[in-house]
Amino acid sequence: MDSFNKTSMVRRQLLKKLIAVAGVGSLSNMAFSQIVYALGKVPKPMGEGESIFRLKGKVRVNGELASEKTIVPANAVIETSENSELIFVVGKDAHLLRENSEVILSADAQQLETGAQLLKGKLMSVFGKREGAEKHTTTTTTATIGIRGTAVYAESELDKSYVCTCYGKVDLTASEDATSFEAIRTTHHDSPRFVLANGEKGQLIQPAPMLNHGDDEIMLINAILGLPTPFSALNDYSDIDLNY
Repeated sequence: MDSFNKTSMVRRQLLKKLIAVAGVGSLSNMAFSQIVYALGKVPKPMGEGESIFRLKGKVRVNGELASEKTIVPANAVIETSENSELIFVVGKDAHLLRENSEVILSADAQQLETGAQLLKGKLMSVFGKREGAEKHTTTTTTATIGIRGTAVYAESELDKSYVCTCYGKVDLTASEDATSFEAIRTTHHDSPRFVLANGEKGQLIQPAPMLNHGDDEIMLINAILGLPTPFSALNDYSDIDLNY
């Protein structure tokens, strides 16, 4: 076992022992977070003037090859190539864009992200809470996803889309049929859906299994936003494999 993996294992075992001694119920959220941060298991929230948490392979932002110092604007066009990915923050939101994907972000006059059009590929997003009239709409090839504050994983293909509301609330509508609509309220991947391009009217939204994403990713993205996650795990963030 190399030194990195050995350190990782020791950290995980120590955290489990601390929780076993104290009892999960007796630890406040703040105390638990302090323990986890102290062990180096969770990334710190990103600061002002930072956009990119992790960049792998060739990624273009507004047509230019991105680096770790690239600032992603709230109206960016982002493209990933084969064997590439990008984890980035825009304002109160954060996203993980997988390989061979393209997304177009849109923003209001205050540069608050208001939309994400997933033209192709796979996108995981954690959205900060919207206040008042603030709204966000994510679209795929076949679906419109109305969002307030939640975590969503989406895949966009020509004949169908996959949408998992990992937690929170969304209004899901098929792009080709407004009568195919569902108000989804979940706490833990309770209602993943396929949204079809064609089919019987009112029936274009179909139940689906949980596919190609995990809790570790959601917890990581929440962490770089400085947000809590409504579920937890004892996994080491330095060990996360994002290659689904």
